[in-house]
Amino acid sequence: MTLLARLSRSLTNRFRANQLNRVPSPLLAHTAPWLSVMLASLIPAMPVIASAPVLPPFGLLLLLAWRQVRPGVLPVWAGLPLGTFDDLFSGQPFGSAILLWSLAMIGLDMIEARFPWRSYWLDWLVSAGLLCACQALGLAFANAAGGSAALIVIVPQLATAILLYPLAGRLVSALDRMRLLPIVELD
Repeated sequence: MTLLARLSRSLTNRFRANQLNRVPSPLLAHTAPWLSVMLASLIPAMPVIASAPVLPPFGLLLLLAWRQVRPGVLPVWAGLPLGTFDDLFSGQPFGSAILLWSLAMIGLDMIEARFPWRSYWLDWLVSAGLLCACQALGLAFANAAGGSAALIVIVPQLATAILLYPLAGRLVSALDRMRLLPIVELD
């Protein structure tokens, strides 16, 4: 047996010895996407003093990223409960995120059915369009409920959200790797 074959065999055995009795945690695998979107929905509630909205809708950003990076993790109906959670903490009229996030999830499902093999740029373009539509319609709902803001006010927020989408995709990829880490299974 050659030296290279013995080294390869010992490394393989050592790797397999560390993998015995380890499986991904089902609790972590199922709750990580939901909790990450919910925690991201709480970020804009931080005390930031600004004359206009600057923080992007991190919850919606992560929801879109989860749906595009790992399409099967969050079901299409996830927009309803996650939008409800966002409505409770965002200050928007109740029901706006429920409707908009549900429509965004349905739209993403339709795009995924139409284009099953998408590129990075198409994902970014789709998420940019959905972010712009959701924010503009959210502003329309807020104005209908008694607000009076022009569409130009949310342009910095939209630009920030669109530019942060690749980072949201990276964060979702890291969270996805973390949620599938093999953990020691105790019997």
